[in-house]
Amino acid sequence: MPDLPLLTEEERSVYEWQMWVPGVGEEGQRKLKAASVFVSRVGGLGGVVALELAAAGVGRLVLAHAGCLKPGDLNRQLLQTHEHIGLPRMESIVRRLRELNPRCEVIGIAENVNDENAERLVGEADVIMSAAPMFQERLALNAAAFRARKPMVECAMHTLEATVTTFVPGHTGCLACYVPEVPPTWKRQFPVFGAVSGTAACIGAMEVIKLITGVGEPLAGTLLSMDLGSMRFRHVRLPKRPGCPVCG
Repeated sequence: MPDLPLLTEEERSVYEWQMWVPGVGEEGQRKLKAASVFVSRVGGLGGVVALELAAAGVGRLVLAHAGCLKPGDLNRQLLQTHEHIGLPRMESIVRRLRELNPRCEVIGIAENVNDENAERLVGEADVIMSAAPMFQERLALNAAAFRARKPMVECAMHTLEATVTTFVPGHTGCLACYVPEVPPTWKRQFPVFGAVSGTAACIGAMEVIKLITGVGEPLAGTLLSMDLGSMRFRHVRLPKRPGCPVCG
């Protein structure tokens, strides 16, 4: 493991319990320390993803989310506080993650992903996390991740349902295989419980951890579909679409 950073005694103490997980050990923790992850939108989904990755010891988080905090965000955006209403979201996000793990390098970018900045933002990290509500952002990030040959975990939710999947360039299809364009009826605001977005986020964070450490089996080419109203979970194959302009 010559290219991986060494762990300090403090880090061994903090991450001791997760290093006991079979297949992780000190090597897996050093991989987490060496890794960088980009998270698109750090709200109800992405905020919990970032929280879990910082707690797990990922060495560098690059986070993108524009705008100021609104009262309606507080039922799910766990990196925010009432005192921060009306202020830029990213200020609170970065501060609270650094308070949780001062060893993690946290870079906050007050932008949302679009066609113009996606390539630059994807270039900041090893693994990509798509947690944006808008398909314009998700499809732009998907295309940039595949051009850069970087794996992307995709988390989404609506009402009491949520999905998580992992795309690996060269091995799986991509988001554009089954959502080739922005659905015309999709709206920015939709029903949401924080517990639903948080459930998808924790599973998505685990997908990122698996990709980095090599432990477990990622959802590559498979969509995990969850109905938390009935507590029914399904695995759905996502075959690569022939002729897909992004990954074909």
